[in-house]
Amino acid sequence: MSTSAKSYAAQSATSPLAPFTLERRTPTETDVAIEILFCGVCHSDLHTARNEWQNTTFPTVPGHEIVGRVTAVGSKVTKFRQGDLVGVGCMVDSDRTCPACQAGLEQYCVQFPILTYNSPDKHLGGMTYGGYSDSIVVDEAFVLRVPENLDPAAAAPLLCAGITTYSPLRHWKVGKGQKVGIVGLGGLGHMGLKFAHAMGAHTVLFTTSPSKAEDAKRLGADEVIISKNADEMQKHAGSFDFILDAVAADHDLNAYLNLLKVDGSMVLVGAPEKPLPVSSFSLILGRRSLAGSLIGGIPETQEMLDFCGQHNIVSDIEKIDIQNINEAYERMLKSDVKYRFVIDMASLKK
Repeated sequence: MSTSAKSYAAQSATSPLAPFTLERRTPTETDVAIEILFCGVCHSDLHTARNEWQNTTFPTVPGHEIVGRVTAVGSKVTKFRQGDLVGVGCMVDSDRTCPACQAGLEQYCVQFPILTYNSPDKHLGGMTYGGYSDSIVVDEAFVLRVPENLDPAAAAPLLCAGITTYSPLRHWKVGKGQKVGIVGLGGLGHMGLKFAHAMGAHTVLFTTSPSKAEDAKRLGADEVIISKNADEMQKHAGSFDFILDAVAADHDLNAYLNLLKVDGSMVLVGAPEKPLPVSSFSLILGRRSLAGSLIGGIPETQEMLDFCGQHNIVSDIEKIDIQNINEAYERMLKSDVKYRFVIDMASLKK
């Protein structure tokens, strides 16, 4: 059994997103039905809609930064009830039995998690459809509680941009007394700044744009380094405990690795299209580490949302109507947003 829902979908890699009616399953005994209020716009949405990763099944309905209200729960649901403010991130299921899932690291599920969109839908067949829609039905194990004190629209990007930056900062134990660098001030980078600052670290933003310095300080940066300035970079050689690299464009990793202290770590959360060269000496001279990190598991995502509730952290957003999504994609490509678009789903009723 299923019910129809309104959404916006891409029918091909070259067609704009347009209205589309999809089916949502009738909730099973462990399901939560959610009215979607807001959905953030992530770069992954654009990659998928335009088939840039060569893995899209069309039609596709993107969106994995979802905040909404519970409208119904299955008979065995214990964690949520009607009216709760909830979130859904990048995953809606996993095998739940592998060592990663057992450890609460569902994002590293050995079978690969069931993503919120463009993944096989084991309930209805076909593919999962994401949050550019008026409703969604998700197993309670993959639903998150959103603190009521947060603005629900500005909380939506926490479900991807937020956890993507929070998880590595937590895993590498960033905190007081440390010097931490954030590379790039976009959807991810601006969240990294807010978190590193709230965790008590001396927080430094690396950017190629001098015009971003003022905003970076407002968001929590103690210092701003213009990365194109070699002299300025050199002044900080060997001084960082940790660097979070949130840049998806081609850039020189070695320039940043050389800024790490002995045993310092640099973690990639941006995904440049082509492999980037790394000099072995950048790692050998200082026993430095280069690592990567992918979103976060469900327990850690809940921890991040609770942390945001305590510290009143949300994303800096620009709210848009769903009818403007194609224009928003073009602007996102030009980095013309501070710092995340969020779709107001009330606009679907227009």
